[in-house]
Parts: sequence; structure tokens; C-alpha cells
Amino acid sequence: MPLPFLTADRAFETADDVALPYDDRDRWRRPYRPGPWRVGAAAIVLLLASFVLFAAVIIAATASVSSAGFVFAVALVGIACALRMLRMGVWVSARGLRHVVFWTTRTVPWAQVASVRTVQQPVRWLGLPRTVQGQALLLVRQGRSADPASPLLTTHDADFLGRETAFDRAADSVEVWADEYRPG
Repeated sequence: MPLPFLTADRAFETADDVALPYDDRDRWRRPYRPGPWRVGAAAIVLLLASFVLFAAVIIAATASVSSAGFVFAVALVGIACALRMLRMGVWVSARGLRHVVFWTTRTVPWAQVASVRTVQQPVRWLGLPRTVQGQALLLVRQGRSADPASPLLTTHDADFLGRETAFDRAADSVEVWADEYRPG
């Protein structure tokens, strides 16, 4: 019994990124996968939260319920932080571009987007103060200068550190969305 999905000699489909006919273009989607640094950090935070939850159960069984409630709240904050870390990034839809960072979310309609371009510049390494030379995807809005704009994606952030080709694909994908939906 042949199993073509398990064999290495089958022909790979070249049109993997083509939208399916039932794809909803109005739904917010991330045009790339979260990187290993982001997923690993969220996994470690979730692991620590599981230990804190276990500690809350032990405290509830042996000590006061109020102290167990506090420890349980700390675990819930850790879980919420891990989920927010996984949600961070650039999201696109037919309505606009959404840049999600840890504390804020900024949505820009396509009508306000002047350009989305990749530039070579110093970028922050994993969001830390240290800067290195890399590429950044910048959003230029209508009627605003490009200088104070924070980069949407960089080659050294948690999604693309060590994955140059993934950054190129993601930047190209966001630029294509901008070209497709930007009026004019």
C-alpha cells in the first residue's frame, strides 16, 4: 500500500502561499510563523507558571486561602504574559496593518499607509538596548516623516534571529499586502 504523503520522492507543490478560495481576507493574520526565540521564551514562562500553579495548590492545602489566591493570581499573570508574547508581531488584513507589541497594539488602515519598505540600519538585538547592523521593515504613514518610525520587523528580533530567509519572505509578504490594498 503506497503512502505518498510519507515518501520523499513526491513532487512538492510550489503554490503553498496561494490563498485558498475560502480564505477570508478580512480576517487578521500573521504573514509568518512565530520564531523559535519567541516560542521558547513563552514556553519557559508557561513552565514557570505551571510550577507557580502547583505551589498555589500546595499553599491552598496547607496554609491560608488568601495567600494561595495571591500565588494563583501571579500564575495567571505569567500565563497572560506568555500569551501576549505569542501574539506580538505584525498582522495584516484587507482593513489594514496591525503592529502588536507587548503593551500596545497599533492599527493603521491601508489608506493611511504611504509605503512599507525594507531598509538596512542598526536594529535592536532581541529587543535589548544593544544594536547590531541588520534589516528592518519600516511603515511610512501618510503625512508623517519616516525618521521616528519604529520598525515593524527586524532581522534580529525574536521571530527572525538567525532566519534571514524567513525575514525576507515575511517582509515581502507584508509589502505585497500593502501594494495590494493601499489605494492609489
